Amino acid sequence: MGPVTTATEAPTMTAQDRCDACGAQAYVRVQLEAGELLFCAHHARRHSEALQKVATDIHDETERLHAEERPTED
Repeated sequence: MGPVTTATEAPTMTAQDRCDACGAQAYVRVQLEAGELLFCAHHARRHSEALQKVATDIHDETERLHAEERPTED
């Protein structure tokens, strides 16, 4: 099983990062020996068992989906 990192250990993903399976916003970056794959939360969950077997690192920011939005100060 590859290690799982949190948002504080790797660069934050942005809205420009898209799921390689469906094109939705990606919240999970999977590092493989041959490169990386990006997944939305849905596809990351769907393929998590297989990905953990081959990943060298998994960067998961799905907690951002449930984070409370804070008003910006002007």
